[in-house]
Amino acid sequence: MTDVARRPSLSDPSLYINRELSWLGFNNRVLEQARDERHPLLERVRFVAISETNLDEFFMIRVAGLQQQVASELPNPVPDGMTPEEQLLRIHDHTEDFFGERRRILNRELMPALEAAGIRAVPHGKVRAAERRELRETFIRDILPILTPLAIDPAHPFPHISNLSLNVLVVIEDEGRRVMARIKVPTTIDRFMRLPDEDRGPGERPEIRFVRVEEVISANLDELFPGKEVVASYVFQVTRNADFVIEEDEASDLLQAIEDELESRWFGQSVRLVVSDEMPDDLRDWLAGNLKLDENSVFAAPHPIGLADLEELTHLDRSDLLYPPITPRVPQEIRSARSITQATRNGDILLYHPFDSFSPVVDFVRAAANDPEVLAIKQTLYRVGSNSPIVEALSEARDEQTQVAVLVELKARFDEEPNITWARQLEARGVHVAYGIVGLKTHAKICLVVRREGSGIRRYIHLGTGNYNPGTARVYTDFSYFTDDHKLAEDGSDLFNYLTGYSEQEEYQELLVAPHTLRSEITRRIEEEKEKAKNGEPARITCKTNSLTDPQIIELLYQASQAGVKIDLIVRSICCLRPGVEGVSENIRVVSLVGRFLEHARIFAFADGEDEKIYLGSADLMQRNLDRRVETTFPLREKRHREKVRRLLDLQLSDNANAWELGPDGTFERLHPQNGEEPLDSQGILLEEGF
Repeated sequence: MTDVARRPSLSDPSLYINRELSWLGFNNRVLEQARDERHPLLERVRFVAISETNLDEFFMIRVAGLQQQVASELPNPVPDGMTPEEQLLRIHDHTEDFFGERRRILNRELMPALEAAGIRAVPHGKVRAAERRELRETFIRDILPILTPLAIDPAHPFPHISNLSLNVLVVIEDEGRRVMARIKVPTTIDRFMRLPDEDRGPGERPEIRFVRVEEVISANLDELFPGKEVVASYVFQVTRNADFVIEEDEASDLLQAIEDELESRWFGQSVRLVVSDEMPDDLRDWLAGNLKLDENSVFAAPHPIGLADLEELTHLDRSDLLYPPITPRVPQEIRSARSITQATRNGDILLYHPFDSFSPVVDFVRAAANDPEVLAIKQTLYRVGSNSPIVEALSEARDEQTQVAVLVELKARFDEEPNITWARQLEARGVHVAYGIVGLKTHAKICLVVRREGSGIRRYIHLGTGNYNPGTARVYTDFSYFTDDHKLAEDGSDLFNYLTGYSEQEEYQELLVAPHTLRSEITRRIEEEKEKAKNGEPARITCKTNSLTDPQIIELLYQASQAGVKIDLIVRSICCLRPGVEGVSENIRVVSLVGRFLEHARIFAFADGEDEKIYLGSADLMQRNLDRRVETTFPLREKRHREKVRRLLDLQLSDNANAWELGPDGTFERLHPQNGEEPLDSQGILLEEGF
């Protein structure tokens, strides 16, 4: 039998890793950072909070979607062949394991380390009597007035439980019968209530002590239910479906339609119930029945639940237990110029955040807003954060001479509300605001400035891999690229006409734009490398992306590997490609980097040496990015920039401190220095040496 005959079909489900299980593996890698003593202690606590927030959103969107598939009984095949029912069972088991590992990390590692550092969680039952009296007074004064106990009996139907709220279920004995009440823990008060600091002796910091607010509420239920016998109380949390579908072609006002749908996010179908593990089985079943959840959607976890709130502890006055603030660099080519536009005229500029400062991006927009020679500013906004200096600058720019047009993506999940606020603020200042193309989400990161210079005009363009958000630019790794290249600038103008008007532009000179040219160009580049390998020529593909799920791209990469192309993939989170499979993917290596900074940049590199073509952009290798979003990917025109990005890729592929390598079995294994090897932390090196 020939080698070709022995090779499996490239559509064989065994060659694909399930998307949902791959994401859960990524979240495990995030949680694992909480064990890594290279991180300061409160940063390790932050990783527990991040992993919890990640999991909450996963259930709100991905698990909710699977449950809807089961309910609809409609087939929705995935490349790995798993049914929705099978996926839900695997997710349940994985989540149980996740809660168990998190319990072990908290109880055996983090809480003892926090106590040793002078931060202690005190169970309410162990609080001194005098301090309990003070807590009771605080409860009566500050907490009791905002609590609303809701009885649950035949006269009081089961109340609505809002998404991700923390709740106390109270069991009351009332004239020989057991009744229930629910209390929602207010989000307007801190989850972790400070007790008086405790002196630890000369030369020692005072010990910071706290007690959880739900314990304080449970200890003072007699104030809420006077004359009743409180038998027990238990904590629980409900996760709801937070996804929504807007019929854009039927919505006369997209902004209003999304605003209306946001209201329903808190009232979506129940997806998951998490209860404190001492809650009896009959009460769990009763809660699940009222929430219309089956047993595989119920999870019992030890106190405390709702650990996203651990983020509060990172705001304690203990800077010694956090990373010191970084001082990003501003490259000489910018510092030596009078303005960012002059620096760009001298040559293209490539920045890599957070190691390079994000301030030139803000300055680019701000300077354009105040420049009397600027005729137009056009920009896309996806996630800009709160108190955005970018939005403030755009708001100030509108005058009689300057046209300002902004594409605000209202459908940026979990950022819809702030984006609606920004859209209204910009409109109120006279800015032209558009919401994009019907049926597509605009994820492209682009800003175009048109300036009068001499007897003509010159266009300057900023292209990025990340959002126009100074906050995330401090913790996400992303590229910024400034150029006045004529072809890219024309492409930028054409793209904005497509986004804000009725242009049907589908061809661009240099930009690769999804959903029009990006997929076909990536396909062409992979095919080129495959043909080179078949002809015995050196061939190489290197990609850095957040996720790789697109089955067509995966099959093309398998074909290239079979032809002999050397393929290196740096995939932060989801990877459905299975490397190292004999006859299919022996030439593919996949690593994931998880460390202090969130790896967010996208790089697509084809060929090697002098012939290497490198593209940067906003798109991941997912069907949604390639087919259902407006994305931009751009070529690096200058050799010096291509060489810098190649050095970065080689550095990250050599990382043995933050890196995990994917095996043929679909699991990631953490890499460690081999005998005689020095630890190589790519993020740490960039912090010390710069990009």
